[in-house]
Amino acid sequence: MDAMCNCRPFVGYSDAYALPRIIKHKNLYLAQFAFMKLLPAKYIIEQALARGILMRGMKVLETSSGTFALGLAVVCRERGIQLEVFTDPVMDKGLESRLISLGAEVFIITEKAKSGGYQRSRLDALQDRMKNLGHSCFWPRQYETPDNPAAYKRFADQITGMLGADVTLVGSVGSGGSTCGTIERLRQKVPGARLIGVDTFNSVIFGQQDGERKLRGLGNSLVPKNVKHDLYDEVHLISAPLAFAATRTLHERHTVFAGPTSGASYIVGRWRARQYPEETVVVICPDEGHRYIEAVYDQNCLQQNACLNESVLLDAPATENHPSTALPPWNRYRWNRRSREAVLNSLEDAS
Repeated sequence: MDAMCNCRPFVGYSDAYALPRIIKHKNLYLAQFAFMKLLPAKYIIEQALARGILMRGMKVLETSSGTFALGLAVVCRERGIQLEVFTDPVMDKGLESRLISLGAEVFIITEKAKSGGYQRSRLDALQDRMKNLGHSCFWPRQYETPDNPAAYKRFADQITGMLGADVTLVGSVGSGGSTCGTIERLRQKVPGARLIGVDTFNSVIFGQQDGERKLRGLGNSLVPKNVKHDLYDEVHLISAPLAFAATRTLHERHTVFAGPTSGASYIVGRWRARQYPEETVVVICPDEGHRYIEAVYDQNCLQQNACLNESVLLDAPATENHPSTALPPWNRYRWNRRSREAVLNSLEDAS
């Protein structure tokens, strides 16, 4: 029986908050997590302990600037395991304080690599630390371990039990675990289940050039192994101002208090649900809005960062001939379940 339907008390925070609440708005369903990365963090650590590759007395090391670090901190605290997190200056002070409160050591890497940005320099620092610790540490490797997408089988089964598997899943893409893991499970029952990935401009995942990104929690300067490109039917690119506006609209119209990755996925899911009223559209909302009170929900902060003038909430995207040439604020590309190489080569073939 699903833990959310269990009448018995939960045995810990990670059990209580691993799965989301599903909120209905006509044919649009919002799957709101407290913070989604708790689900893979819990699964990865449990699997490592079961396999004996993580044992008592060993340290867990990971690179993260967001809620995967928080998920690991919760699980490691519950199980009495030491955690070291390698991050960069983008991590907000509130999250850093919470990690430290949970017993994690936080190392902020201030030098950005010429190729791969902070994500590359964080990885380099982590790997240097692993050399020093030898066999007394475990690296969860969220961007490449198959345990990351495998963790989302529980979420997919939650959707199937409530709505059936014939859905259109809309979700932001960072490590690739949530969207790919969930759709793979859904398609075991309904091969025609649809997947729409939501990324941001200046992210390399779907073929854009690497660059500065104001929208955090999705996108990447490296292409994670857990992003299985041939699973995606469509890809939408959303600008930070538009995502911020959509996040505020999600709260104002539906009282759903969420972060900007939820807003980015919400505006895509809302458009899809209107275009195809016969579909069941499920939008993944990865976290709540507490970390963004002084950013997305603060008018002065948005104005200082030039995010108010551009934040008109659009009703539909532009449709681009190729993701590498897409421009803000919102572009849609029909990916059609192809590999990244096939899509990128299609631009060369056309030129």
